[in-house]
Amino acid sequence: MNDDATRQHAEAFLASLARHASEATVAAYRQDIGALCGFIERQDDDAAAFDQHLLRAFLGEERRRGLAPRSLARRRAALSRFADYLVKQGVIADNPLDLVRTPKQPQHLPRPVDVDTLARFLDTPHDDSPLARRDQAMLELLYSSGLRLAELASLDLEALQDHRVRVLGKGGKPRQVPVGRRARQALAAWLSVRSHWAPDAEKALFVGQRGARLGHRAIQKRLALLAIERGLPEHLHPHRLRHSFASHLLESSQDLRAVQELLGHANLSTTQVYTRLDWQHLATSYDAAHPRAKRRPRSEP
Repeated sequence: MNDDATRQHAEAFLASLARHASEATVAAYRQDIGALCGFIERQDDDAAAFDQHLLRAFLGEERRRGLAPRSLARRRAALSRFADYLVKQGVIADNPLDLVRTPKQPQHLPRPVDVDTLARFLDTPHDDSPLARRDQAMLELLYSSGLRLAELASLDLEALQDHRVRVLGKGGKPRQVPVGRRARQALAAWLSVRSHWAPDAEKALFVGQRGARLGHRAIQKRLALLAIERGLPEHLHPHRLRHSFASHLLESSQDLRAVQELLGHANLSTTQVYTRLDWQHLATSYDAAHPRAKRRPRSEP
């Protein structure tokens, strides 16, 4: 299967994927499969077989050029799904990725922002401009409801319902999550001035000053800038607020199943990473709860 044939099959696969996956997912798959097509194009053999030898060579080259284990694993997952499609179409007999492994990924624990530090950051006064109100509403909603960046960016006005918000998560899976008091206040303040920027026909909850839906990159930049302006001593991105939401909620409730539902995780194992609380928190809880945790001083003879 040469480069042209691979690209043709890839376009058909991406078109079928787009019927039920998000734009971000399709874009990621396009990038991963495109990298493979570029590799095939560089080969001497014009009709390289789509087999484990080709795919091992491709992933090996990606690793040598410095691609991280996490990115390699994503490449493999995307190509494996593409290979499954090719099997169903009768292009190849079986999925060659079943015999190809990528390096084990190092497990990175989420780094939540400290509760008190985050509270001071969120409570920092602002100038009450439409820009400040919008940014505050985004911050409060990310932390209040544990939303992903893509979920926040895709929210429409109609998604807000009383004390909850309807979210379309990964794989197009819908869920409803509660919205806390402070987030509701911030949203009300933003909605009262949103019409200054947004035209009547715009459905997006969060818009830029030109009236169009706010994109992922714009949200990331605003959060990073707010962290600097408000003196937060660490980089802030949307996923850290999601991590903080999950970790802080688990520390208080210890209800892993509830947090799983709120985060929209398909597997409980994904949520369990948040149970690895820092040692100081565990030690403090142990000292406070265990009846024989603290040794009494020995009495003098």
